[in-house]
Amino acid sequence: MNVSTDPDVRTQIVATVRDFVKNEVAPIARQYDDEDLYPHHLIDPMREMGLFGITIPEEFGGLGLDHTTFAMIFEELSKGWMSVSGIIGTHHVMAHIVAGYGTQDQKESILPRLATGELRGALGLTEPEAGSDVQNIQTTAVRDGEEYVLNGSKMFITNAENGNALAVLAKTDPDSEPRHRGMSCFIVEKPATGLKIGQHLDKLGYRGLDSAEVLFQDCRVSTDALVGGVEGQGFKQVMFGLEGGRINVAARAVGVATAAFEAAIKYAQQRQTFGQPIAQHQAIQLKLADMATKIQAARLLTYEAAAKKDKGERIDLEVGMAKLFASEMCGEVTLEAMRIHGGYGYIKDFDVERYYRDAPLMIIGEGTNEIQKLVIARRLLEKYSI
Repeated sequence: MNVSTDPDVRTQIVATVRDFVKNEVAPIARQYDDEDLYPHHLIDPMREMGLFGITIPEEFGGLGLDHTTFAMIFEELSKGWMSVSGIIGTHHVMAHIVAGYGTQDQKESILPRLATGELRGALGLTEPEAGSDVQNIQTTAVRDGEEYVLNGSKMFITNAENGNALAVLAKTDPDSEPRHRGMSCFIVEKPATGLKIGQHLDKLGYRGLDSAEVLFQDCRVSTDALVGGVEGQGFKQVMFGLEGGRINVAARAVGVATAAFEAAIKYAQQRQTFGQPIAQHQAIQLKLADMATKIQAARLLTYEAAAKKDKGERIDLEVGMAKLFASEMCGEVTLEAMRIHGGYGYIKDFDVERYYRDAPLMIIGEGTNEIQKLVIARRLLEKYSI
């Protein structure tokens, strides 16, 4: 459970990130997105700001900030270029898993290196035949003395190429019923014998950040790599980590939508038709009003989920609602921003076309919105059972 961050400290941290985005991220976003270039030169400034350890407890070298500040940071990064937030996205999912369920030795060994960015984490969850159906994963981990041998493949893995550690979900008991009780989570550090990075994926959006296939071919890891030291807990551990992941995805959606709205309202006051700025036309005003209202609603849903997480409360309902609403809102707002720009919104000289391409990532990432709706409905039926 995170202690609430002092408001003055929060303001200072968010302002620092905002300046970083303005001076370092925004100027390169268009070129790096277009050429699908990884922003290696941004890593050291991000490390210096402590962005690899936002919510990692101070005792392990992190900033120990609350999840509301965490969300604000992701929002600011995503306003500049959403791909930059991905550098620390699944990294924090991995950190959350270790902080929540790791042994004391694992916490002391792994968390300080995550906090400094010496270790840059990824999440090895999705597979070619197992996306939303997590329990259908085929990757196995078989114990062999003081080691586990991993075999299988993962797909769409963010930070696979440029990260150097993965939290990998694998089956240690393939015959278990229910299936999720046969899953375990391992922290696999590079280099590891039998670990190979496969195809680099050329994506519609979320460009400049590596997403790739990860292959395990008789990959051997020490038994110390088993999170918590006990088999069969991996599904629960990863779902716990994904709670924080959904906060950051919702915050990213708010950030991208805000950037699109700000671009649209600025353009609407500059572009003239029929002798006046298009911002004076009611059709445009109605769009702007809807966009701003939906963004603020998504922001508040995200902050509410973050605040409940810091209190140690169950948040699968709240974070599911936040992720669902914010991501769908982002898709709508970025399209409306493009429509306000007209033909100019469809060309790469204007950033709204990038915002529009980035928006779908939040809809399908960190659990598709169709799955989110099922989770929300299931929790509502529990809450209102008769």
